[in-house]
Amino acid sequence: MKVNSKDFQVKEGEQINLKKWPTLVEPVYKSKKSYSKHLSKQVSELSDLQQLLYASNRYSLLLIFQAMDAAGKDGAIRHVMSGINPQGCQVFSFKHPSATELDHDFLWRTTQCLPERGRIGIFNRSYYEEVLVVRVHPEILIGQGLPDGLADENTIWKERYRSIVDLENHLHRNGTRVVKFFLHLSKDEQRKRFLERIDNPEKNWKFSQADIIERKFWNQYRQAYESCLSATSTKLAPWYVVPADDKENARLIVSKIILDTFKSLKMSYPKTNTKRQQELLSIRQQLMKEKPDDK
Repeated sequence: MKVNSKDFQVKEGEQINLKKWPTLVEPVYKSKKSYSKHLSKQVSELSDLQQLLYASNRYSLLLIFQAMDAAGKDGAIRHVMSGINPQGCQVFSFKHPSATELDHDFLWRTTQCLPERGRIGIFNRSYYEEVLVVRVHPEILIGQGLPDGLADENTIWKERYRSIVDLENHLHRNGTRVVKFFLHLSKDEQRKRFLERIDNPEKNWKFSQADIIERKFWNQYRQAYESCLSATSTKLAPWYVVPADDKENARLIVSKIILDTFKSLKMSYPKTNTKRQQELLSIRQQLMKEKPDDK
C-alpha cells in the first residue's frame, strides 16, 4: 500500500479551490479483506509509536478533524485510533459554546483541552468552528458579545486566522505537533449517507432536522473552508484534504499521515544511566533472593 502524505497536504500560502480537490481517489486497498489487513497493521504501528511518545515524554500530538456532516469523522477516529492506549489519548468534541465559554476569547475552551507531553489529543471539530460555522451564520458572531468594532466582518476572519496560526506556532515551539484533517465529502455522497441514516433504524439517531438545514448552506461552507485552509495551513501545522467519499480509503490515508508525523519526530526510549542501572541491578538481586510462595 502506497500513500504519499504530501499528495493531500495543503501547501503554505496555497489558494484552495475545493472543486478541484477530489472527494474520491483510487483505493489504496484491493478488497475489504485487504483494507482490514492494512488498517490492522497501521493501527499496530500507531500503538507502538504512541507508547514511545508516552515513554519519551518530549512531544505531544494534536489531531484536528473538520468536515461537513456525515463525512466520517467519528468513524475515522474510532477505527484509526482503535489500538491506542486510552490512558495516552483523549478525544474532545466541541458543540455550541456555553455561556461561560462565550465570556472568554474564542480559543479559551479548546486551549484547556490541549494534550500534555507524551499524549495524543483529538479534536472532533475545534476552534476552527469559529471561522467556519460562525462565518456562515453571522448571527452567532453577534451573540458573542464582542466590543464594538471587533466584530467587523471585513477584518475579523483574517484576525482570527492570525490568532490561530500564532497559537499553532506557539504549540510547535513547545513540542506539540498539530496535524489537521479536512475530510472532503461530495454533496451527492452526503445525500446518500443522510438517506441511509433515515432508512436504517439503527442510524436514525445520527440524523436531525438541523442536518438538512445546514445542507442548504453547502456553498457557503465550501467557501469558508477554502478561505480557512488557504490562510491556516502552514509548514508547522499543515492541513490535509482527505478524499472522504470512500470511508475505508479515508481511514487508511489518515492513519498513514499520522504515522508519518510520528516517524518525523525521531523519538527514542529514555536511556538508562549508570546510577539507574545499579539501582535496577540491586532491585533484581532482591527479587532473585525471594523464595517462591508455598503452594
